[in-house]
Amino acid sequence: MRRELAALAAMAGLCLANCDVVPEAAAAQPPRRHAQEGKASYYGPQFNGRRMANGERFDPRSNTAAHRTLPFGTKARVTNLENGRSAVVTVKDRGPYVRGRIIDVSPHVAERLGMKEDGVAPVQVQPIQVPAEEEQSGRVQETRQ
Repeated sequence: MRRELAALAAMAGLCLANCDVVPEAAAAQPPRRHAQEGKASYYGPQFNGRRMANGERFDPRSNTAAHRTLPFGTKARVTNLENGRSAVVTVKDRGPYVRGRIIDVSPHVAERLGMKEDGVAPVQVQPIQVPAEEEQSGRVQETRQ
């Protein structure tokens, strides 16, 4: 009987060793609410009509943006640091997932920022309206590595 209990305890220990101690929500990176500088890129035509992380379909004529940490529904001013042009966007998607890039914008916004020809531009992203947690639209996407 003692051997069986010892074996059971060892198996339970092995199972629990692979569990997270910190809840996922607490371990998640907090959203940035201060100005951030980096490179912006824009969505290519292959994304037209595809579903974004918030569940909506992507419209290239919208003021949509993708950001890794800002909550869905956040309004942010994106300013092209090369020419001073800016646009207000709404975060509706996650990304970009390219090193050094901090935001993806729709082709409409890229045109307004004067970055469509080059495809990438140095920008400042300043959140101007971050929704309360209850107001955030879209579903939460769980990412595991």
